[in-house]
Formats: sequence, C-alpha cells, structure tokens
Amino acid sequence: MADINLSTTTTTVRELTRLERIGAHSHIRGLGLSEDLEPRKGGSQGMVGQSAARRAVGVVYRMISEGKIGGRAILLAGKPGTGKTAIAMGLAQQLGEDTPFTTMSGSEVFSLEMSKTEALTQALRKSIGVQILEETEVMEGEVVEIQIDTAFGGEKGKGGSKGGMEKTGRLTLCTTDMETVYDLGTKMIDALSKEKVTAGDVITIDKASGKITKLGRSFSRSRDYDAMGSQTRFVQCPEGELQKRKEVVHNVSLHEIDVINSRQQGFLA
Repeated sequence: MADINLSTTTTTVRELTRLERIGAHSHIRGLGLSEDLEPRKGGSQGMVGQSAARRAVGVVYRMISEGKIGGRAILLAGKPGTGKTAIAMGLAQQLGEDTPFTTMSGSEVFSLEMSKTEALTQALRKSIGVQILEETEVMEGEVVEIQIDTAFGGEKGKGGSKGGMEKTGRLTLCTTDMETVYDLGTKMIDALSKEKVTAGDVITIDKASGKITKLGRSFSRSRDYDAMGSQTRFVQCPEGELQKRKEVVHNVSLHEIDVINSRQQGFLA
C-alpha cells in the first residue's frame, strides 16, 4: 500500500468560475453497448450511430475497468458534430459516479482570474480520484415513528429577552431483533427534515458527525402507496444490533483535498 503524505502548508486554492448550463449531451447515460461490446439498436442509453467508434471505446472501457491502461491518454479525432464529446460523456457515465470526470473548454483556460498553468493543474487534480477507507460507528435501522414537539421559549434573564422556538422530538428505530427510542435535538430534527425521512425509511446515522443517510424504503412498507416514483428503492430491514461498526469508503479528488487543506482549520474542517 502506498503512503500518501499530505502537506500541512496552508495555501489558498481558487476556484475557476464556470457557467453551469444544461448541455446537449445531458441525456447520455452510457455507451449503449451489450456485454459483448456490440452497440444496441434503437438509441440505447442516449447513444445513436457511430457503432465502430463506440465499440472501440468499449474496448478502452474494459481495459480501464481491468486496470490495464492507467496513466495513459485517449485522443478522439474527427470532424465537428461527429459525436466525439458524446462518446467521451458516454465513457464517463459508463465508468460510474465514483470515477471523476472533468470537462473543459478553451475559454476556461484563457481566464483572467488565474494563469493557464494553474487552470490546467486544477483540472488535472479534479480528474484524479482517491478512495479513503474509514471505519466508523453508525446506527442503522428502520424508522418506526418520528415525533416532533415545538415549544415557545419564555423570557430569559433580567433584560426580558424572549427566547425562540425550541424543537424536541423522539425517533424510534428498529431492526429485526430490537427497537429503541432516541431523544432528538434541534440539529438532528433539521437533518431529518432535510433528508425528508419518514416512517418506513431505512437510514444510517453516523455517531461521530451526525450525518444521516437514507438507504431506501423498507419492504414492509411497499404496499403503503398505490403508486411510487421510479427512484424509490426498497431494502430489507437491518438485522442484529442498531449500533454497529461499518467501513465507509469516501471518494474524493485531489482538488477537493487541496480545498480542504487550504482552510485555516485544516483537514478536519
């Protein structure tokens, strides 16, 4: 295993200003190839035409997946409008969300905010991903009930300053073996509201950071509604204890590490 030494020198990392817009290739979801790297018919995954080029990029995709083409570049040449950008986007989508993909245009390199060298270095470091394995304690279970009570605070101190609304609540989590009720504070209630957690959801709560992750809906609640969206995911109710140690893999880029290290608080900010 290679050792990664992170420098403790504090440097300011500037972000390159970009205009986010919906591009002409936002519908592409992959290369549209079968298991035998043969292009599917009928516009699979948003790709139409250029069968030979898609097949060739499919071979490159398989080499990338097997780790046989690391550290090499791919050049797609052709006339304007022949699908070079579409095939590159399809390859990025085929590799998955864990693989960083950075798009650039010539106008971004010739920016007034930073030099060309800094812009290219930033783009390269955005395209290099690092996996960080962390073992943490989490609470994982199915939400049985969420109770939230709102109380208006009274006057505080001699000055007569009025307090605001105070939220308290209870969260009931269960597994196939046990069920526990937890008291909630204001921050946890806001986090549950932000993730739109309701009864029947299977969630994990990181005990160190308090981060809530919604894994999906429990199979026992699959008949609660007559119709559900295509993005609804059903999972089994967890087994065993509510509190358990779990290995979590964080996928970050070198640029994100640079941004974290540029803060005054350091890596743990």
